Amino acid sequence: MVSHMFDELMRAIGDIIGAHGPAVNAAQSFAPSDYSIHFFLQIAVILFVCRVVGWMAKRFMGQPQVVGEMIAGVVLGPSLFGLFFPEIQAALFPQETRNMLYVGAQFGVGLYMFLVGTTLRLDHFRSKAKSAVGVSAAGIVAPFLLAAAITPMLLGIPGLFAEGLGQGGATLFMGACIALTAFPMLARIINERGLANTSLGTLALTAGAFDDAVSWCVLAIVLATFGAGPGVALLAIVGGLGFALFMLLVGRKLLVVLGRAVEAKGELTHALLAVVLMLYALSAFFMDAVGIHAVFGGFLLGVCMPRGLLTDEIKKKVEPLTVVFLLPMFFTYSGLNTQLTTVNSLSILAVAAGILLVSIAAKFGACWLAARLAGEDNRTAMGIGALMNARGLMELIIINIGLQKGIIGPTLFAIMVLMAIVTTVMAGPLFELVYGRKARADGRLGALEGEATEAEGRRDRDAAQPAS
Repeated sequence: MVSHMFDELMRAIGDIIGAHGPAVNAAQSFAPSDYSIHFFLQIAVILFVCRVVGWMAKRFMGQPQVVGEMIAGVVLGPSLFGLFFPEIQAALFPQETRNMLYVGAQFGVGLYMFLVGTTLRLDHFRSKAKSAVGVSAAGIVAPFLLAAAITPMLLGIPGLFAEGLGQGGATLFMGACIALTAFPMLARIINERGLANTSLGTLALTAGAFDDAVSWCVLAIVLATFGAGPGVALLAIVGGLGFALFMLLVGRKLLVVLGRAVEAKGELTHALLAVVLMLYALSAFFMDAVGIHAVFGGFLLGVCMPRGLLTDEIKKKVEPLTVVFLLPMFFTYSGLNTQLTTVNSLSILAVAAGILLVSIAAKFGACWLAARLAGEDNRTAMGIGALMNARGLMELIIINIGLQKGIIGPTLFAIMVLMAIVTTVMAGPLFELVYGRKARADGRLGALEGEATEAEGRRDRDAAQPAS
């Protein structure tokens, strides 16, 4: 009797993360409670892995937390966790729950970009307009020219692109992938490196935003050639530009009323916070609906928010949950779609190395040259190039779309993932090498978090020593 009850208990425990809904096509479907059980367990695992890998990245690689979280997302996917423990990984992240995780991921990354937008200094942009335009143009033109040079060779390798894809469509897609800057990743690197309120940080963010917007519009054009219709491309370009103009010309004036209400109350009340989140959701919805991306809706809303108590309160009340809880979902969702084991031969590795070198030349080299021609000093120009060269998981988003729509094959997808990881990991150390160390020594930038903590500890120890 006791043995039977124990067996039943073990069976029930083992069935906790199983499917309990009615059978569909001879397979058991997910009941509503199954989704919540998986979601809470997934969140716990995601937060734990992101914190651990983020700490290791900072401790042993000198990388910011965000790069560790990016790596953690790939670790949780089929390239590592799923490779060594496929049954456990499949049970923890079943396909049925991916859409639920996707929504949380988009909400988190869009909300973070809204917060980034509230820190954007438009006065810096106006003072650096010439440099921003030059860097943006270089970050678009050079990738597409180099993509046009390498695409014919790539089309000759079976399995990289879909059969029947023309050279024009393949070139546009490759150009969009190389031209991307990891906008959310760039924003977090800029914040963590103390660049959020500097002209260099503002210039890089502005140029990166423009480059990404152009890349998404180009992607819409490529999708239109794949049967989605020209209306998709037209909706993305007209809708995106129209919303940006509306927010900058009209939205900023309307939002002044919200800023005055917060000043009158002396705080961001729950009712006013609800209004802010509602406006964010509408902005993200519109940019997603027209085919650009939710992050740009959030970012534009943040840019147009009146500065002062309103933005200070938003940062204080929204940022902690966004950074710690929501963003890791974005990295994990992208990592779950990443499979690196298809890069498994010397010839494919050679192709991957060539694409990596072309991508670095197209962003780091071109943006550095454009900044120099615009009058920036060499160190500042190299710092901008280092930041613009990061691709991050925005790259994974666009290549996932390419894979799902049948534009590229799994092998080219894996190659582009490697390019995204390498260019992102190198961004922080390269920036410190060409700009950060010198700027911190000159006092133009504050110490990094770890350096500041160490310096504070030295001061405390010195103060505790008795005077001689």
